[in-house]
Amino acid sequence: MVVDKRLADVGNFIRQQRELAQQSIRDLAKVAGVSNPYLSQIERGLRKPSAEILQQLARAMKISAESLYERAGILDPSDEPRPGVVDAVSSDERLTIEQKQTLLSVYRSFVGEEPNSAPR
Repeated sequence: MVVDKRLADVGNFIRQQRELAQQSIRDLAKVAGVSNPYLSQIERGLRKPSAEILQQLARAMKISAESLYERAGILDPSDEPRPGVVDAVSSDERLTIEQKQTLLSVYRSFVGEEPNSAPR
């Protein structure tokens, strides 16, 4: 099966966010209200999630739904404001998971956010 680049990108981003939050696929699926196999297929780029599912996942991961909409091709990135610090650090493929966690921990300590709170 050929994996669409956009689907692979959004799936990879969801997986990165989940790993960054040190959350299992089972836990994220439960919080988002989707099945484990369905979430696994989304992460692997095999399923195209609807805007509603992306919103549920974003809410469960405490990230902006707009960042998922852009990656899925639902929103045009030129129409939207630039992503926040959390989204930028989280999506930077040059950083390891540990580096991302450290950077976000420092950032959150400066702005007074709890590690699992929604980005401002």
